[in-house]
Amino acid sequence: MGLLDLEKHFVFYGAYHNNAFNVAIHMLFVWPILFTGQMILYFTPPLLTLGFLPSVLLLNWGFFSTLFYALFYVALDYKAGSLAAFLTFFCWVASSFVSSSLGFSLAWKVVLAAQLFCWTGQFIGHGVFGKRAPALLDNLAQAFLMAPFFVLLEVLQFVGYEPYPGFKTRVKARIDADIKQWQAKKQKKHS
Repeated sequence: MGLLDLEKHFVFYGAYHNNAFNVAIHMLFVWPILFTGQMILYFTPPLLTLGFLPSVLLLNWGFFSTLFYALFYVALDYKAGSLAAFLTFFCWVASSFVSSSLGFSLAWKVVLAAQLFCWTGQFIGHGVFGKRAPALLDNLAQAFLMAPFFVLLEVLQFVGYEPYPGFKTRVKARIDADIKQWQAKKQKKHS
């Protein structure tokens, strides 16, 4: 799978997220997972210092992971990726201010509670509604790197956006074929 092959990545994602309730759960919980992950990364030491930034915005692992996510999203699809990059940086700025005001002793508790709640919700979404194990069991990068972009792309597709003409149709056909193949393997395993 090519690292920047949006269609292949989205087919993989879509095959694990084809139930509407499961998709809705992911839309609610994926971005808070990113946000709270950025909160805990706020407490990593600065790797670079620039005098013109507000003191609360640290160029640490939180910033550089945000930069990586943003650049990757733009490389996947310029338009949707630019929106995802903006949202990712917005989350970084907001999480920096929240983390700074909470302090480490409270922030880690908020992060832990939010992460447990959001991950539990997603596992329930897969188990109860999707009836398929989460994609992170087959592709960890999907869970941590691509999930925020893909739930945003789901929303954008709902309002008519396509990265290129025919994207939605091609992806849907490939997702259906992948699901049929998975169901056949599952059936064969149970017989």
